Amino acid sequence: MNVLPHNRPTFGTEEEQAVVRVIRSGWVAQGVEVENLEDEFCGFLGLPYKHAVALSSGTAALFMALWALGARGKKVAFPVYACAALRNALSLIGSDEILIDTAPGSPNISINALRQVSTDIAIIPHMFGIPISTSGLDSIAVIEDCAQAIGAMVDGVQVGLQGRAGIYSFYATKLITSGGQGGMFVSKNKDLVDAVRDYREFDQRRDDKKRFNFQMTDLQAAVGREQLKKLPEFLNKRSEIFGKYKEAGLKLLDIDDSSDNNLMPVRYRAVLLTDKPQKTIASLEMAGVKSIVPIEDWELLGEPVLFPSAFSLTKKTVSLPIYPSLSEENIKTVISAIERL
Repeated sequence: MNVLPHNRPTFGTEEEQAVVRVIRSGWVAQGVEVENLEDEFCGFLGLPYKHAVALSSGTAALFMALWALGARGKKVAFPVYACAALRNALSLIGSDEILIDTAPGSPNISINALRQVSTDIAIIPHMFGIPISTSGLDSIAVIEDCAQAIGAMVDGVQVGLQGRAGIYSFYATKLITSGGQGGMFVSKNKDLVDAVRDYREFDQRRDDKKRFNFQMTDLQAAVGREQLKKLPEFLNKRSEIFGKYKEAGLKLLDIDDSSDNNLMPVRYRAVLLTDKPQKTIASLEMAGVKSIVPIEDWELLGEPVLFPSAFSLTKKTVSLPIYPSLSEENIKTVISAIERL
């Protein structure tokens, strides 16, 4: 039996032709394709050109955001319910970490808990494509982690533009990919952007500043450009699948309807709320469908007992396939497997 994967990138002939074009050009390292991707990404977000810097990964983008904000030796708050990349980037920078629980019933950081701590910088991910407002955090330098939320909006503003900086991931399983790896740093502050760009240009420099090679290749950027063109289509398709799951009665993690903010999510994940996660995963597996617990208890970035809201999510969530290439038959298979429970 063929297994329907939990996630997969969606490629077409356009990406293939873009790669061939770059190979035939004879220039595959960072070059004009990277520059064009940066400008096109600015266009998508509504930023002025030259306010984005393409990098080798989302983790590299986070590292650069922390570096640009002078995070070494400073206190940086971030949620315990998040990717290990956050802790890794902090460790490399040399920041003091402050772990924060999620808001009850939400995969996102508790803003109320964040306000109770003294911190210089906060990393705020928009988990599973569900955006969160950062209003009222003016005294904190906010880095928005938009790895799972390209295209989501808060009060009509694209995520990534609320705080001091926004970072994005183009990993293979994200909303779009630049060929398996890649990331982007953006900021409305041109000085921060210029500093990150200067850091990225590491070779043959007539100074003694320390830099590192976080460059994206033109091969990656060419793929990313084609994916960015398709992003609105991808988001619409994901939204349709999410809607079909909800129409079938599946209880999915979503935005808080009681929120005062105008939140527009994107459907990076369809996270089922269930008191039988392992039975649900087993039922889906029997139907030939791969599903996962999106973040396991052992993946939490702190002691589970200290973060009850985040720990609770690890025990009642299952992530279902929701990528654009799912067929109607695939969707029905997922729904039927859950209904059999």
